[in-house]
Amino acid sequence: MRRFLTNTAQSNPRSAIVTGAGRGIGRAIALRLAQDGFDICVNDLDKNVEDVNSVVKEIQLLGRSGVAFCGDVSSMASVEEMIATSVTALGPLNVMVANAGIAQVGWPMDITEANMRKLFEVNVFGVVNSNIAAGQQFIKQGTKGKILNAASGVSFKADALLPMYSASKAAVRSLTQSFATELGRHGITVNGYAPGIVQSAMWKHIDAELGKINGLPQGENFNSFTKNIALRRTSVPEDAAKLVSYLAGPDSDYVTGQTILVDGGLVFS
Repeated sequence: MRRFLTNTAQSNPRSAIVTGAGRGIGRAIALRLAQDGFDICVNDLDKNVEDVNSVVKEIQLLGRSGVAFCGDVSSMASVEEMIATSVTALGPLNVMVANAGIAQVGWPMDITEANMRKLFEVNVFGVVNSNIAAGQQFIKQGTKGKILNAASGVSFKADALLPMYSASKAAVRSLTQSFATELGRHGITVNGYAPGIVQSAMWKHIDAELGKINGLPQGENFNSFTKNIALRRTSVPEDAAKLVSYLAGPDSDYVTGQTILVDGGLVFS
């Protein structure tokens, strides 16, 4: 595992871990929480180490402390080491953001066992590992804490080409409720945030893969979703980060077990 630390003197610091934070929504969340006064442990895979280090530098420029931890959330041992690294560098953990996720596009009957396992290892087991390890850390500290899980609000015709991705994110919603029930007695809240169609690397990948199936040029699948959004625009990573800021802050202390949509009105619930 690779770890890179920057230190900035703080008074009464709060710390958060954001997984999958090298780019996209995770990066936006890490920077927003730093703006909110959190010191941040930035996690992503080894192959994204340059992105991770760049985010840590941006956090430092905001006057906060940051530590980079490259590791795979599908491994409980890696998640436990990540939390230990964060606590050693930044102090007691206050917020865990289980943001890391991957997407796969294809017809349901074409999904291979290997692809399905990989998807669920990251999107489901990654959340389970993060929730269990963070919950144990909060209990060990004797402090309340907040756990935030990345779900998905996407529900439209493209679901036919994102069957296992949609299933994995539906599992996150159920897991969020289960962990909220279990950890509530310790004063720990567990909530989900569910972005819609986001201008991000993941959605560029989805757009490209959809294009291979329906023949639309790059960008056309992504743009075609706009007409289904009440606000008539796709979202940017900062839209999700704003919701996470609320869920990570004190104003949401009596909110738990909820998965909140931040999709501009793509889905009403």
